[in-house]
Amino acid sequence: CLVIFGSVAKIMQDLPNPSPSNSLVTPLLTDLYQITMAYAYWKSNRHKTPAIFELFFRKNPFGGEYTIFCGLDEVLKHLAAFRFTACDIEYLRNTPQLCHCDDAFFDEYLAQLDCSEVKLYSMQHGRVAFPKVPLLTVVGPLGIGQLLETTLLTLVNYPSLIATNAARM
Repeated sequence: CLVIFGSVAKIMQDLPNPSPSNSLVTPLLTDLYQITMAYAYWKSNRHKTPAIFELFFRKNPFGGEYTIFCGLDEVLKHLAAFRFTACDIEYLRNTPQLCHCDDAFFDEYLAQLDCSEVKLYSMQHGRVAFPKVPLLTVVGPLGIGQLLETTLLTLVNYPSLIATNAARM
Protein backbone atom coordinates (compact mmCIF):
# COMPACT_ATOMS: atom_id res chain seq x y z
CA CYS A 1 0.00 0.00 0.00
CA LEU A 2 1.70 3.18 -1.21
CA VAL A 3 1.12 6.62 0.25
CA ILE A 4 1.99 9.40 -2.16
CA PHE A 5 2.91 12.57 -0.34
CA GLY A 6 4.11 14.30 -3.47
CA SER A 7 5.83 17.62 -3.06
CA VAL A 8 7.54 18.27 0.26
CA ALA A 9 6.55 21.92 -0.25
CA LYS A 10 2.94 20.80 0.30
CA ILE A 11 3.94 18.79 3.38
CA MET A 12 5.64 21.91 4.74
CA GLN A 13 2.33 23.78 4.52
CA ASP A 14 0.26 20.96 6.02
CA LEU A 15 2.35 20.10 9.08
CA PRO A 16 1.40 22.28 12.06
CA ASN A 17 4.80 21.79 13.72
CA PRO A 18 7.42 20.66 11.21
CA SER A 19 10.21 20.45 13.79
CA PRO A 20 11.59 16.98 14.42
CA SER A 21 10.78 15.55 17.86
CA ASN A 22 14.49 15.18 18.57
CA SER A 23 16.64 18.32 18.37
CA LEU A 24 19.59 16.21 17.18
CA VAL A 25 17.79 15.51 13.89
CA THR A 26 19.25 18.26 11.72
CA PRO A 27 20.93 18.29 8.30
CA LEU A 28 24.18 17.59 10.19
CA LEU A 29 22.88 14.14 11.20
CA THR A 30 24.68 12.62 8.25
CA ASP A 31 28.03 11.21 7.19
CA LEU A 32 30.83 13.48 6.06
CA TYR A 33 30.81 11.37 2.91
CA GLN A 34 27.36 12.73 2.02
CA ILE A 35 28.57 16.32 2.36
CA THR A 36 31.64 15.67 0.21
CA MET A 37 29.48 13.97 -2.43
CA ALA A 38 27.09 16.93 -2.44
CA TYR A 39 30.10 19.20 -2.90
CA ALA A 40 31.35 17.09 -5.82
CA TYR A 41 27.91 17.27 -7.45
CA TRP A 42 27.76 21.03 -6.87
CA LYS A 43 31.30 21.58 -8.16
CA SER A 44 30.53 19.63 -11.36
CA ASN A 45 27.14 21.39 -11.70
CA ARG A 46 25.25 18.10 -11.27
CA HIS A 47 23.59 18.95 -7.93
CA LYS A 48 20.28 19.78 -9.64
CA THR A 49 20.24 16.66 -11.83
CA PRO A 50 16.96 14.77 -11.24
CA ALA A 51 17.52 11.66 -9.13
CA ILE A 52 15.61 8.88 -7.41
CA PHE A 53 16.70 7.42 -4.07
CA GLU A 54 15.01 4.32 -2.65
CA LEU A 55 15.22 3.33 1.00
CA PHE A 56 14.93 -0.43 1.47
CA PHE A 57 16.52 -3.23 3.48
CA ARG A 58 18.08 -6.47 2.30
CA LYS A 59 17.20 -8.87 5.15
CA ASN A 60 14.53 -8.92 7.86
CA PRO A 61 15.81 -8.34 11.40
CA PHE A 62 16.03 -11.18 13.92
CA GLY A 63 15.86 -13.78 11.12
CA GLY A 64 12.13 -13.16 10.80
CA GLU A 65 9.74 -13.18 7.87
CA TYR A 66 8.71 -9.52 7.90
CA THR A 67 9.45 -6.01 9.18
CA ILE A 68 7.04 -3.34 10.45
CA PHE A 69 7.66 0.02 8.75
CA CYS A 70 7.91 2.91 11.22
CA GLY A 71 9.48 6.36 11.39
CA LEU A 72 7.48 8.08 8.67
CA ASP A 73 6.26 10.88 10.94
CA GLU A 74 9.82 11.89 11.81
CA VAL A 75 10.86 11.65 8.15
CA LEU A 76 8.08 14.08 7.20
CA LYS A 77 9.06 16.49 9.97
CA HIS A 78 12.71 16.32 8.94
CA LEU A 79 11.94 17.02 5.29
CA ALA A 80 9.65 19.91 6.18
CA ALA A 81 12.20 21.50 8.53
CA PHE A 82 15.37 20.73 6.53
CA ARG A 83 17.58 23.85 6.50
CA PHE A 84 21.24 24.34 7.33
CA THR A 85 21.56 27.03 10.01
CA ALA A 86 24.33 29.62 10.00
CA CYS A 87 25.97 27.65 12.84
CA ASP A 88 25.75 24.42 10.81
CA ILE A 89 27.40 26.10 7.85
CA GLU A 90 30.14 27.63 9.97
CA TYR A 91 30.83 24.22 11.52
CA LEU A 92 31.08 22.59 8.08
CA ARG A 93 33.24 25.40 6.72
CA ASN A 94 35.73 24.77 9.55
CA THR A 95 35.76 20.99 9.19
CA PRO A 96 39.28 20.05 8.02
CA GLN A 97 37.98 17.82 5.22
CA LEU A 98 35.84 20.68 3.84
CA CYS A 99 38.11 23.70 4.35
CA HIS A 100 39.18 23.52 0.69
CA CYS A 101 35.59 23.91 -0.57
CA ASP A 102 34.53 27.05 -2.41
CA ASP A 103 32.76 29.59 -0.20
CA ALA A 104 29.86 29.64 -2.66
CA PHE A 105 29.09 26.00 -1.79
CA PHE A 106 28.36 27.07 1.77
CA ASP A 107 26.97 30.57 1.17
CA GLU A 108 24.95 30.07 -2.00
CA TYR A 109 24.10 26.37 -2.03
CA LEU A 110 23.84 24.99 1.51
CA ALA A 111 22.49 28.22 3.00
CA GLN A 112 19.59 28.24 0.52
CA LEU A 113 18.93 24.50 0.43
CA ASP A 114 15.57 23.03 1.46
CA CYS A 115 13.37 20.13 0.38
CA SER A 116 10.81 22.14 -1.59
CA GLU A 117 11.82 20.39 -4.84
CA VAL A 118 11.66 16.91 -3.30
CA LYS A 119 8.78 14.47 -3.76
CA LEU A 120 8.25 11.61 -1.33
CA TYR A 121 6.54 8.29 -1.96
CA SER A 122 6.12 5.98 1.00
CA MET A 123 4.71 2.75 2.27
CA GLN A 124 2.04 3.36 4.93
CA HIS A 125 3.32 3.69 8.49
CA GLY A 126 2.82 0.47 10.46
CA ARG A 127 2.52 -1.79 7.41
CA VAL A 128 4.32 -5.07 6.98
CA ALA A 129 7.37 -4.67 4.76
CA PHE A 130 9.54 -7.19 2.99
CA PRO A 131 13.20 -7.17 1.89
CA LYS A 132 14.20 -5.28 -1.24
CA VAL A 133 10.84 -3.46 -1.47
CA PRO A 134 11.21 0.35 -1.14
CA LEU A 135 9.85 1.79 2.09
CA LEU A 136 10.50 5.33 0.87
CA THR A 137 11.27 6.77 -2.53
CA VAL A 138 12.74 10.27 -2.66
CA VAL A 139 12.58 12.04 -6.01
CA GLY A 140 14.37 15.34 -6.50
CA PRO A 141 17.68 17.04 -7.14
CA LEU A 142 20.74 14.81 -6.76
CA GLY A 143 22.44 17.03 -4.17
CA ILE A 144 19.58 17.13 -1.69
CA GLY A 145 18.84 13.43 -2.16
CA GLN A 146 22.44 12.62 -1.28
CA LEU A 147 22.28 14.81 1.83
CA LEU A 148 19.05 13.16 3.02
CA GLU A 149 20.20 9.55 2.66
CA THR A 150 21.89 8.88 6.02
CA THR A 151 19.32 10.78 8.06
CA LEU A 152 16.38 9.00 6.47
CA LEU A 153 18.04 5.64 7.08
CA THR A 154 18.50 6.62 10.73
CA LEU A 155 14.91 7.84 11.10
CA VAL A 156 13.44 4.65 9.61
CA ASN A 157 15.78 1.78 10.53
CA TYR A 158 15.70 2.01 14.33
CA PRO A 159 11.95 2.65 14.74
CA SER A 160 11.21 -0.17 12.29
CA LEU A 161 13.52 -2.49 14.22
CA ILE A 162 11.79 -1.68 17.53
CA ALA A 163 8.28 -1.99 16.04
CA THR A 164 9.19 -5.31 14.45
CA ASN A 165 10.57 -6.68 17.70
CA ALA A 166 7.47 -5.48 19.59
CA ALA A 167 5.14 -7.11 17.04
CA ARG A 168 6.87 -10.44 17.56
CA MET A 169 6.50 -10.49 21.35
